[in-house]
Amino acid sequence: MDLFERLFAQLLIHTDGDADEALEVLQQLGDRHRLFDESLDFASVVDAFERHKLVMVTPDGHQLSAKGEGFVRRSTLEQIFSGLKGGLGGSHRTPRQGAGSERLEETRPWAFGDELHAIDFQRSYLNALRRDGSDLRLQEEDLEVFESQHDTSMATALLLDISHSMILYGEDRITPAKRVALALAELIRTRYPKDALHIILFGDVATEITLQQLTYAGVGPYHTNTHMALQMARRILSRKRQANKQIFMITDGKPTALCRGSDQLYINSSGFDREIINRTLSEAAECRRHRIPITTCMIARDPYLVRFVEDLTRINQGRAFYAGVDGLEEAVFVDFVAQRRRRGRKRKRASSSP
Repeated sequence: MDLFERLFAQLLIHTDGDADEALEVLQQLGDRHRLFDESLDFASVVDAFERHKLVMVTPDGHQLSAKGEGFVRRSTLEQIFSGLKGGLGGSHRTPRQGAGSERLEETRPWAFGDELHAIDFQRSYLNALRRDGSDLRLQEEDLEVFESQHDTSMATALLLDISHSMILYGEDRITPAKRVALALAELIRTRYPKDALHIILFGDVATEITLQQLTYAGVGPYHTNTHMALQMARRILSRKRQANKQIFMITDGKPTALCRGSDQLYINSSGFDREIINRTLSEAAECRRHRIPITTCMIARDPYLVRFVEDLTRINQGRAFYAGVDGLEEAVFVDFVAQRRRRGRKRKRASSSP
């Protein structure tokens, strides 16, 4: 059943949460690859999904349940973690709640308020020997403690491009992008419960969606309103109480849309429109003034996109990388965890400064 559950979870992402369509494709795959036999046929698999309450039977057919939505997120996170090269150091599950920190190899002198369990007794006794070769009684000046990476809270806005180009030219870019969003949400929910994640879809306009809506999100005949997405993310993050804030943007095309005023949509998909580009870059500068770095994940090598992202990154002093569809998951997760640790250490050093 594990195989069918994993397949079903990924098919649900691909079908934008359409349970009946996902089940139909699952049956086709099972028949084609001879995955069913007398002990476990397709009807038994569907019955198991119903009994486990992953799907509900409605007058219109099968529908994904709230438990099923969580199942999709968990399954996706587990698959991404298992596929990462070397894993993510320190990002493993533990059977109990920790104290919000992770021990590092580095040490520092003991300070008032440090926990006793953090003392490195081996180095502390060495310090005592250096101070007085005949007296091993520890004094305050001898004590050293292990540095720890504190889980400083973070507010993240994940911007997901749903313009038509995300499925153009026969390449499915939206499915891996949604996988990243779903798994990142589950990672934050389970490992960093004090964090906040806001998901923003952007096409002709930008819209914030709930975690429950993400599985059902899909592309449309849209252009790319990057300006509105960045502006919405900045306004949302500016209201958050978390000490650290960041924007992750996954896109495959240059900005081609802009909102003029409250109701006028200006579109130019033919080239490098200066008005659209300049307004978008100005918003990147505004994010920088609010100390909100932007990490841009490019999943296409459109020269216009590369040029735009280089300018945006320089103005915002953020980061950018070309991940490609196959490398998107590892790139985003490794970067997210690395940045979170880096911010936590900076925060801790700042708080210990006089």
